Amino acid sequence: MQITAYLSIGSTYTFLTALRLRGVMEREGVDLHFRPFSVRAIMREMNNIPFPPEKEAKVRYMWRDIERRAGGYGLPTPTVPAPYPLKDFDRANHVGVVAEQQGWYLDYFEATYRAWFVDGVEAGSDDNIRGVCEALGRSYEDVSTAAAAPEADASYRANTEAAKASGVFGAPSFVVGDEVFWGDDRLEDAIAFSRT
Repeated sequence: MQITAYLSIGSTYTFLTALRLRGVMEREGVDLHFRPFSVRAIMREMNNIPFPPEKEAKVRYMWRDIERRAGGYGLPTPTVPAPYPLKDFDRANHVGVVAEQQGWYLDYFEATYRAWFVDGVEAGSDDNIRGVCEALGRSYEDVSTAAAAPEADASYRANTEAAKASGVFGAPSFVVGDEVFWGDDRLEDAIAFSRT
């Protein structure tokens, strides 16, 4: 069965997915259908604030948990706290829509999270997008223009509605048929379920 990956740049724990997804896909011999969406829009509708500043202990835990899990996966050590929340959340994901439509989403997803969490260059910012485009041999001007077009926003909104219709409430989420697997640590569970 097909696995649809609803991914939203701006989710902190998605750093772990971004830097290990390619390896998991290659090791497991699976392809995923990527749907960049706005987890922020869904969470606002649910009145869900993931890490409110007044909950300092929870925020500290989140950053330390990401560090620990990155180490366990053998990923680069993240520089935490990373800039969060993103100022240009939607722009980061609009670029993702363009990258997905042009067939280079996984490259963008990985590179933008690496720049954000390892190098401290906020996703969605000019510096992040310009640097990622340069590293991937893409035209920053062309990508920026396409990401700002109404068509990109329409696809982004459609992906978000599809996520909601599938029961997605957080990112990353992996949907197999009618089943939702939420969280980086559920990626392998989704792959196993897709084979049953």
